[in-house]
Amino acid sequence: QVHLAESGGGLVQPGGSLRLSCAASGRTSSSGTMGWFRQAPGKEREFVAVIRWSGGNKNYHVADAVKGRFTITGDTAKNTVSLQMNNLKPEDTAVYSCVVATSRLILSRVWSGESYDHWGQGTQVTVSS
Repeated sequence: QVHLAESGGGLVQPGGSLRLSCAASGRTSSSGTMGWFRQAPGKEREFVAVIRWSGGNKNYHVADAVKGRFTITGDTAKNTVSLQMNNLKPEDTAVYSCVVATSRLILSRVWSGESYDHWGQGTQVTVSS
């Protein structure tokens, strides 16, 4: 059974920074996909960023809405990922959920939440003055 432990999140003023972290336990694999989705009140779930890996090869994917402000990093050997969020905006306010797919997804499936096998409980990020 895979368990995702998320940390980080909270309340920050516009222009501020936060860091989210996620650790996946209960799985060992040399390939996979791991990262973050978010959902704001009244809006659909949205892709944020993921890492795809297979062996020593890694591919990073970041949504256009956050590119240049958010950075995803990870230790795929330890099944951990982090999301550094800088220059946060009120529109970034959402519940952020860590996601894991037990295989390296093909690119066309990366953007859909339905492609992921496991989800964290979510952590609230609120950007407000």
